[in-house]
Amino acid sequence: MPKIMPCLWFDGQAEAAARFYVEVFGDGEVRSADPMVVRFRLHDQEYMGLNGGPQYHFTEAVSFTVDCVDQAEVDHYWTRLTADGGEESMCGWLKDKYGLSWQIVPQALMRLLGSPDRAAAGRAMQAMLQMRKIDVAALEKAAAGE
Repeated sequence: MPKIMPCLWFDGQAEAAARFYVEVFGDGEVRSADPMVVRFRLHDQEYMGLNGGPQYHFTEAVSFTVDCVDQAEVDHYWTRLTADGGEESMCGWLKDKYGLSWQIVPQALMRLLGSPDRAAAGRAMQAMLQMRKIDVAALEKAAAGE
């Protein structure tokens, strides 16, 4: 067992959520499931899903960031995670159908915001603040002053 493992509290949907996340991210597996606890892996990270009941709910205070190499990855994760009752938010944030918050972040965003050209970085930031799903081409245009 890893030394630190996120535990996600669900109201009876822990196994369904784990299977959904494994399907969305591809590189993962449900390791074990019983009525109370589900253990699963996404990429190299282990998680526990707990069927704890209706007392607690996810908030934006905790989110998972998805590092995307390009717009195609942004589009894939955005579409899959907002499907079937997920909710779009601003600046690349969303909630999936279980209420868990995600940040879908293209690598281009971090490159543009970290540009030594502070004016270009500022234009990219202002463009990003108007977006729901991050649009890499629009960020590039904003940074270029177009």
